[in-house]
Amino acid sequence: MRFNFRGVGATQGTHDEGPGEIEDMLAVIAHWRLPGRQLALAGFSFGAYVTTWAAARLPEAERAAGLVLVGPSTLRAPPAPVPADTIVIHGEADEVVPLSATLDWARPQNLPIVVLPGVGHFFHGRLPQLRDLVVRLWRAGAV
Repeated sequence: MRFNFRGVGATQGTHDEGPGEIEDMLAVIAHWRLPGRQLALAGFSFGAYVTTWAAARLPEAERAAGLVLVGPSTLRAPPAPVPADTIVIHGEADEVVPLSATLDWARPQNLPIVVLPGVGHFFHGRLPQLRDLVVRLWRAGAV
């Protein structure tokens, strides 16, 4: 399921700097989750921030089987701590969230980060590579 947060595109509401968007994601999970099926959550930039905090609020029995964070917003809106098997992918040349900020966030968690050389925040021209990388890591059991 892919959705826009409040205030994005034709959605109702206004941006809430995080708390409301976390509630949005939890509502989507509650509505779309299938009993007996594993849950994987992914987010890009601010969405990665929301993903981590929503995942942290899920009851233990309903935890996500895996998280994928792409270009996580680690400078202005630090994500919650995440499990060690979280996939984190960041562009080396990210002009919005410097790689150093994401390294600073990941370092205390001993969390590995996959860095795509020469890639900016929006992964322009590299989205197929990003997709293939996530699929390859997922299938390899990184999550």
